[in-house]
Amino acid sequence: MDIPKKVQEIEWDRWTAVDHATLLFVVRDGQVLLIHKKKGLGAGKINGPGGRLEPGETPLQAAIREVQEELLVTPVGVRACGELLFQFIDGYSIHGYVFRADDCEGVPTETDEAIPVWTPLEAIPYDCMWADDRLWMPLMLNHTPFKGKFIFEDDTMLDHVLEA
Repeated sequence: MDIPKKVQEIEWDRWTAVDHATLLFVVRDGQVLLIHKKKGLGAGKINGPGGRLEPGETPLQAAIREVQEELLVTPVGVRACGELLFQFIDGYSIHGYVFRADDCEGVPTETDEAIPVWTPLEAIPYDCMWADDRLWMPLMLNHTPFKGKFIFEDDTMLDHVLEA
């Protein structure tokens, strides 16, 4: 199967993702809670906590569960911010749901999946993150709803369309 390398070449109304996943960013006191991902897709990168939905879960339930598992905290004041559709040219695809929380209960703690990193909003390390993050994270931080479509070859973003 030949995967298109341009967003406009994909029939997005017929597109289905292999996996559905979440990202959840706790933002408080001028900082965002990021993670240094230790395993899985994006291992070695800085990202937000999150992961794949389990059968029967809503995206919101999955987002909260993933933060609890990865950082041993419970996010509070959680709300949906946007959606991300990723198509990798090897055939893998993800429909991502992005959430933002106002705070968390507990102290973010390192687990076998992630190292917590409180980061000042003006110092987000985009160079250590997925290439698409620098495009939509400012929208999430400014409470602007968004939907993005991205084509990747491994770690390289080949094309994108981002709607706010």
